[in-house]
Amino acid sequence: MKLSSSMSLPRLFAALVLMLAPGLAFAAGGDMNLINSPLGITALVIFVLAYSLVIMEEKLHLQKSKPVIVAAGLIWALVAITYAGMGDISTPETILEHNLLEFVELFLFLLAAMTFINTMEERGVFDVLRVWLVTRGFTLRQIFWITGVIAFFLSPIADNLTTALLMATVVMAVGQQNHKFVAIACLNIVVAANAGGAFSPFGDITTLMVWQAEMVEFQQFFALFVPSVVNWVVTAGIISLWVSNEMPPPVKDSAELKYGAWFVVGLFILTISMAVSAHNLLHLPPVLGMMTGLGFLKLFGYYLQRRDMKLQQSGADLGDDMGEQAMGHGHGPAPGVYNIYANLQRAEWDTLMFFYGVILCVGGLGTFGYLAVGSQITYTDLGPTVANIIVGFASAIVDNIPVMFAVLEMKPEMDLFQWLLVTLTAGVGGSMLSIGSAAGVAVMGQARGIYTFFSHLKFAWAVMLGYFASIWVHFLLNAPPGA
Repeated sequence: MKLSSSMSLPRLFAALVLMLAPGLAFAAGGDMNLINSPLGITALVIFVLAYSLVIMEEKLHLQKSKPVIVAAGLIWALVAITYAGMGDISTPETILEHNLLEFVELFLFLLAAMTFINTMEERGVFDVLRVWLVTRGFTLRQIFWITGVIAFFLSPIADNLTTALLMATVVMAVGQQNHKFVAIACLNIVVAANAGGAFSPFGDITTLMVWQAEMVEFQQFFALFVPSVVNWVVTAGIISLWVSNEMPPPVKDSAELKYGAWFVVGLFILTISMAVSAHNLLHLPPVLGMMTGLGFLKLFGYYLQRRDMKLQQSGADLGDDMGEQAMGHGHGPAPGVYNIYANLQRAEWDTLMFFYGVILCVGGLGTFGYLAVGSQITYTDLGPTVANIIVGFASAIVDNIPVMFAVLEMKPEMDLFQWLLVTLTAGVGGSMLSIGSAAGVAVMGQARGIYTFFSHLKFAWAVMLGYFASIWVHFLLNAPPGA
């Protein structure tokens, strides 16, 4: 990397930060000269401090959304002051509205998807799958591979976070006191879920962002299927050598589907189809299809609520008191009566608010001109291939969401092959460390003290081999002639 001898200390600091984490290379529309301004430097420092608190979330027990929301407000205040000093009061508002529109589309899409997942969980769909797995008498090695396969193929539909949590409950129930098996199986699940999420717009936040930005069409994501398989299989094949073939202690458990469970699954598939159709056929944002599907789910929820109330009333004397109780005294459904808003409330609100903070921080710092620095260092000086491979390592350290949002806002000149490459690296790169993906962090919380940062770090070399193997296969299968 060549640096001009006239580069100031702030620009040098920004460049070094951007090399470590491309996620700090931000949105378009900024003035290069402003990165040297005191307020521009202050904004960068505020973000670095806020994101340091995000990285230490597990130790501090401070929800990750809190520091970035505060940082977003402070950064935009600095933006407004800076531009007002130049006599420009319209640019900050225009850029902020653009960032808010991007957030709202992502927020509503994820809110609809999370509500569907929570409803399927409430109807017992995932419990039935879990019980089937733990009561079939599989060996530990069979459970290792079965949970990996399910995680890989379920995450493109149900997202990698939900899938990883579900499969982690299976291996913990089977492994019981065999902590070595649980730790290795959890690592395998995280890698499989992240790899499976990389070839579907619904599998990971980063793929969803790339799809909504119209950099990759829905059907084009499937070109990453084989590289994603290789990413998981290479890693799983290596770490499976540490898994014994012994029979675990027998597990007795039971579960049953609640009324309407399969109808909800069908509605979810219909909703995904509507989101794809809205984008591909109507040329409208995919969120329109997701929210329409959520409306259908709410209508079905109304039917379930009325049905439960009738069943509840028929099981007792039909007096005024019972009727009042079934209606919940006018404040919503009574206990035992289906309530769609209960599933809506169980959405990952901290994660959704985290997206708000990150997107606004990224947009705010972009107005100071950090895009030019990041784009020059990564995609111009290093070239798109090297830059996109670095994105994977940055995702493992920082988080793939701000990294991918930064790339999308930089809008580097890349062909479809390179956009697929950065989608792959951002999706699977986070598997190199347990803190590098939402799936890894969630499973660490679920298998607390068993699957840890250091238990994952022991096999980081194997994950890295899978990472480079998937990149090699992507080049082998998808590279244009002469690339």
